[in-house]
Amino acid sequence: CWVCLVVLLTYPDIDPVLLQLGPLAIRWYGLMYLIGFVGAWWLGVVRAKRPGSGWQPQEIGDLLFYVVLGVVLGGRIGYVVFYDFAQVAADPWRVVRVWEGGMAFHGGLVGVLLAVGLFARNTGRRFFQVTDYIAPLVPIGLGAGRFGNFINGELWGAPGDQPWTMRVACHGPLRADLCQAKLGLPIGAEYTPALHPTQLYQCLLEGVALFIVLWWVSAKPRSRGLVSGLFCLLYGVFRFAVEFVRMPDSHLGYLAWDWLTMGQLLSLPMVLLGVILIVLSRRAPTL
Repeated sequence: CWVCLVVLLTYPDIDPVLLQLGPLAIRWYGLMYLIGFVGAWWLGVVRAKRPGSGWQPQEIGDLLFYVVLGVVLGGRIGYVVFYDFAQVAADPWRVVRVWEGGMAFHGGLVGVLLAVGLFARNTGRRFFQVTDYIAPLVPIGLGAGRFGNFINGELWGAPGDQPWTMRVACHGPLRADLCQAKLGLPIGAEYTPALHPTQLYQCLLEGVALFIVLWWVSAKPRSRGLVSGLFCLLYGVFRFAVEFVRMPDSHLGYLAWDWLTMGQLLSLPMVLLGVILIVLSRRAPTL
């Protein structure tokens, strides 16, 4: 029976610290970022070695440097602006305390686009020539990052009765936001109801599925902007859909109609931009 299966699925409370070396803590979440960057670099080199790619393998390392800066700076600033502005206004130093968590994909995307624009200008390439090249590589980091969210036990979805939903232990100070602020459980509650593991949903959609589609599409020469447009469209659709079963941040709540979240609002421009780029790509030259 489904109810029995739900009860059996309990989040295992994984220690977010992979390895402790004296005062130095190596965290799973940081390792996921490393996997994303190294994986993107490796596949970028593989693509650069293809005949007629127009890229040199050594250029991928330079491009990665620009992208890392864009992800880290843009992701942090985006989180502060979109999700944590009130707390940062009260405590400005919170911006630099990155070890406390807080990265936003949409902010990271803006940071990457700015970094790519700088890289394109410095290397004499067109902007969409670079974005089309890196778009199939980005889902590696997206998938790894969402799996890191799962290991951290954060960003849970709403209660559900599907056989793959999981109940989460309420013990520990980091679970107060989930159990009391979001779910309204009494203090001392042992477990949450079974919750959607939306981190895994996003890992599979934004990571695995998005990578497969973009890697397959970019395997042949395509008109400029098509791959970038597909990335924006599919990510926006995937994120918008998952947000329906994901609980909003407790300090933001729903923005409208008791269902619209900040994640959905920020995804709509991506969907629109994706459609525009795909339409315009039909008149662009093939790369």
